[in-house]
Amino acid sequence: MSDEAPSITPYPDGPLLLRGNVELLTSDGERIERRRRTVALCRCGLSAIKPFCDGTHKAAGFRTED
Repeated sequence: MSDEAPSITPYPDGPLLLRGNVELLTSDGERIERRRRTVALCRCGLSAIKPFCDGTHKAAGFRTED
């Protein structure tokens, strides 16, 4: 990963985009490998590849508050 400062950008009715040098861990403390500098994290809870977004939020009609 780069030394880019971490940032999280919420997308309306969609995922959280995570950029920068951040280590992702499971609830058991195991490291989750990142293969890209920017990743989309699921926030609808329906993704088959959690913690990453797979686009399921669209078909499910997931909505965020304004």
